[in-house]
Amino acid sequence: MALALKAVPDANASWTESAMVKHKHADVGVAVSIPGGLITPIIRKADEKTLSTISNEMKDLASRARSRKLKPEEYQGGTTAVSNLGMFGIKDFAAVINPPHATILAVGAGEERAVVKNGEIRIATVMSVTLSTDHRAVDGALGAELLVAFKRLIENPMGMLV
Repeated sequence: MALALKAVPDANASWTESAMVKHKHADVGVAVSIPGGLITPIIRKADEKTLSTISNEMKDLASRARSRKLKPEEYQGGTTAVSNLGMFGIKDFAAVINPPHATILAVGAGEERAVVKNGEIRIATVMSVTLSTDHRAVDGALGAELLVAFKRLIENPMGMLV
């Protein structure tokens, strides 16, 4: 998601009462279930980090979130969020935006489906994602552009390792 925001910088924005703010970095919140609700710890400058660094940071943040040991600056702010119910077998869903974020990506479960490729029916693993947006900052056309960038990245994961 961070790299998609880097590719579509106009979508890396927030609506405030006084102005629209365009962000220099993609600070991505990741929804973590805790007793009594959710919290979204933020991976700061995720657009500049490797997948392994993001994974390690997220494991640490999620662990500390569940034990209620996060500092406010670790869960406040951010530019977007990702919510993954796919790990629970949920195929697709719509996530609710957590201000000041202008977008949130809902990630569903990957599952094998029949797809047509080069005129032949094949089995492929497919996952659904749904983007919710605050249309004051990211309208439908810009949201679609962001999803196209995300799709391009997720369908070619080796490109994210470079």
